This record gives sequence, structure tokens and C-alpha cells, in this order.
Amino acid sequence: MFVQVTKCKHGSTTYFTYLVRESFRTPKGPRSRTICNITALPPETRELISQSLQGRSFVAAESVQLTEAWNCGGLVVLHQAWEEFGLRAIFDFVADARMAGLLKAMILGRILFPSAKMALVDHARGTLLAAACGLDQATEDFDEDDLYASMDQLNGHWVGIEKQLYQNSFPQGVSLVLYDLTSVYFEGNGPSKISQYGHSRDHRSDRPQVLLAVATDAQGLPLHLEVLRGNRGDTTTLQGLLSTLRRRFGIREAVFVFDGGMSSKVNLEAMDELKLKYVTRLGARRLEELLASLPAEQSPELWDRTQVMEIVREGKRYVIAGGSWRQQRDQQRRQARLSKAENELKRLAAVQRKKVNPQKLASQVGRALQRLKAHKYFDYTVDPNGQLQWSRRTEVIQAEKIRDGLYLLGTNATPEHIPSTGVLSHYKNLLEVEDAFCHLKDYLRVRPVFHWRPDRVRNHVRICFLAYWLSAKLERQWRQKDQTIEVHNLLRQLQAIRLGRLEVQGKPFKTMVSQVPKDLNEILNKLGLQPLFSQPPTWAPGVCSK
Repeated sequence: MFVQVTKCKHGSTTYFTYLVRESFRTPKGPRSRTICNITALPPETRELISQSLQGRSFVAAESVQLTEAWNCGGLVVLHQAWEEFGLRAIFDFVADARMAGLLKAMILGRILFPSAKMALVDHARGTLLAAACGLDQATEDFDEDDLYASMDQLNGHWVGIEKQLYQNSFPQGVSLVLYDLTSVYFEGNGPSKISQYGHSRDHRSDRPQVLLAVATDAQGLPLHLEVLRGNRGDTTTLQGLLSTLRRRFGIREAVFVFDGGMSSKVNLEAMDELKLKYVTRLGARRLEELLASLPAEQSPELWDRTQVMEIVREGKRYVIAGGSWRQQRDQQRRQARLSKAENELKRLAAVQRKKVNPQKLASQVGRALQRLKAHKYFDYTVDPNGQLQWSRRTEVIQAEKIRDGLYLLGTNATPEHIPSTGVLSHYKNLLEVEDAFCHLKDYLRVRPVFHWRPDRVRNHVRICFLAYWLSAKLERQWRQKDQTIEVHNLLRQLQAIRLGRLEVQGKPFKTMVSQVPKDLNEILNKLGLQPLFSQPPTWAPGVCSK
């Protein structure tokens, strides 16, 4: 049977007739007859009858149910990147498949929903995290003890992991290595062997901490991570790094860039002995000495802060750089210190004391000015009657104004190897390391750290490092396609894409991927990721109940 449509025209009006007809055979050949006229039925009903007669099946709308739906868009991209960047092979040393899957889950979780290990099960609920990591989606509970046991798998294998990551990322080696330190403090006492009080970059000198030493390439892709005792001096870390990079990665001729905290005389001499090139920032005292040695026509107040000046003294090469933004920042910083210091001096002078002690008051003034970083700007005296008087050191302030916005770089590279502007650009690349620390400490949430065993503290940071490595690799790939969107932001937005499972009359019918949000379609097309969402991922389970 079939639906036949006929039409006839009467004047300017066209009439359609919808007939259900049946074909049959006779001795004289095939014939057809009308079964019924369905013209009066609604158009959607006529369409259902037509499609049913063509062999299609239909069920009542109330018998169709969306039984399960999981957020999966970001996981789809990360799983594909995991395979593309060879991370599965890197973890082949983990014999237990579930332990390897839990490691992967913690790494991907750090990017999509950074949290404590105990919270992973809550964040994973409603997502395909377990399935994306080769775990049983229906039964995986991300038990805390199992997560810790999987972290322990990294013990004794980190050197091999770093070597493989380096070979995957830099088959031709690197020509520029950026190095910097940051600190991470503990909520409690932390492990006694590595948790120590020291200079805190988080301004939490009241908490024990560890130091993170990270080396990256010029674009911020990490090469090496080390967790150090919290009381290590910056200058004591560089030679260990050089030894590690030379031994582990075979780096021999790269230019090393590091900040002033590592630029001790011993370190620079060690680099000269190893015939390694460096670019580093030097202290304000050396800058003052060089400026004082310049002829009058080259005085700093005449300089254009947008230009660099190269100076060679006693066979050593220096580059003085600056900028109008830095000049304005230095002026504002000094003015703020002067204002706070004078307010404090006025307060101390106005305090009514029962017993006059000039020496004690002078000590209080000195400590207050040191705390406010303004001691060099003031002369002060306390007379026998306890009267505090002070004045600004105008010559010191004026000399500092002349140097506003200027800083000094040192290098042992020749001008042919690295020109003056190249020295400055190399140093500015240290911002990439700061960005790496930003990801590690903020986006990937190294903190809070609650572990009590030194090896687990290290492995916790290593998991964050691996998550950042994966993000940085994706970012580099996307930059090549002229896209600068932050990786973690896009991945978390993509999690809104869901994988749903339909059931008809209580039986599994079809698995479907929800539509990509309109505002993300153009970005996915430019990144070449749209095909990943054209159909359900192959690793999605056949039946999910969790």
C-alpha cells in the first residue's frame, strides 16, 4: 500500500487529494484500488501514515526516554590529545591497568576540575571521566586510597617520564632554557624532610613550604620540574639544574635565562666553565656602578626608555633596558612607600609615653621604616626629650628617580650570537615561566597541599606538572592555527557537550551527542576539532549506569 497524491485545479485554486491505495495482480496485469481517502486528516497524520506504509516504525512519545547523559566535550578533546601526544606509551611501566587509568584520571581532572583527591569522585559524577581513562564507568568509585596507590606508581620512574616527554616535544633539542623558582606553602606542618620555613613568594612566611623549580622552553612548554626544600637559597639551585639538564636531556649549547636571584658570582663562573651561555638580571648596586661610570652625555635622564644600551666593562657584556610603564610603576611604588612611611613617623611622634627612652624610640622608627621598605629615604633623630624629627633624603630620592624604569641584564654571549635586543627579548621570555607557575598554582591548583609523605608531595606536584604539560602542548598546537584562547577555559566550556542514551519502551535504542553550542562552533572548526563531535566517541561504554 502507498499514499497517492493527486491534484486538480478549479479556477485559480488547486486542490490536493490524498488516497491510500493498494496494488494487486490480475490475469490482465497489475491493478490498484483505493482503500480510503485521508485528505481530511491533519498533515502530520497523513505524513505518519505515508512513512508507516514505507516501512518505518513509530512509537508513542511517552515511551522514549533519555535515561543517561554525561558531560564529555572537554574529555573528548583531552583523550584525543593524550593519544596524539604519546602519553599512553609513557605510562606503560604501570602494570595494573586500573592504576594507569587512575593516574590519567587525576591528570585530566586537574585540567577540567582541579580539586583534592577526595573530591574527584564528586566532580567526576555526571561525566565520562572513568570511561575516558579506560575505567569501568558503571563501578569506578575513585577511592582515595586507590588514588594514592596510583600516585605511588610514579616513584622511581620520574626521570624516565621526563626523558620521554622531552623527546616527544623537542626531537631537535632546545636552544633556549628559561628557569625560575616559586614556593608552595602547606596547610599544616607538611613532611619534615622537605617542608621548611623560607622566603615565601605567596607572602606566607608563617607557613612551612617547598620550592618548585621549573625549566621551560621559550614558549613555556615545561622541560623539567624539581621539588626542593623550602629553605633552599635561590643561588644554590642553579648548578644542580644545569647538571640535571645536561645529564638527563643532553643539553649542551642552549642559552639559559634566569632571574637575579640565581645570578651569583659562583653560578655565573660555573656557567663560564661549562661554556654555557646565559642571560640574567643583575642587581641594582651593579646598575648604579655602571651608570656612575658613564660620561655626562650618556646620563640616564637623557635616555629614551624604549631603547636598550649595551656596555662592556672588563670584558663583561651588559645591557641596560627599561620602559615607560616600568618608570611609572617605580614612581608610584616609591611615592606609596614615602607616604606610608611619613604617616607612620607622624604616628610614632604623636604617641604619648610615660617614660622617655630615646634609644627605644629610634629602634622602633628604624624597624618601621625597614618594614615599609623606606629606610633609605629618611634621616631621623630622637633628642634626649624623646622628640622625633625626620627629613627626606632628597639626593637619594632624586638619584633613584633618574634610574626609574631601568634594569640591568648580563650575558656572556657575544653580540654575533645574541644582539642587544635579543638579550632583552630572551629575558622577557621569563614571563612564560611565570605563566607556567600561574597554571600550576592557580588553574591546576597545586595548593592546597595536605600530603604528609615527601614522595607523595612530589608526586602530587608531578601530576600537576603533567596536566600543565598536556595543556601547554595543546596551546602550542592551537597557536599554530592562530587561536589564542586559553586551553583550560575552552575545555571546561566544552564539557557542556553531552553524550546521551535513549531508550524506547525500556530497551536501549541509540547513543547521541548533543549539539555543540553555537558560540563554540566557529572555534572548533578553526581548531579542526569539529569531527570529534560528529558521533559518539569510540571509547564510550555500550551501557552506562553511573
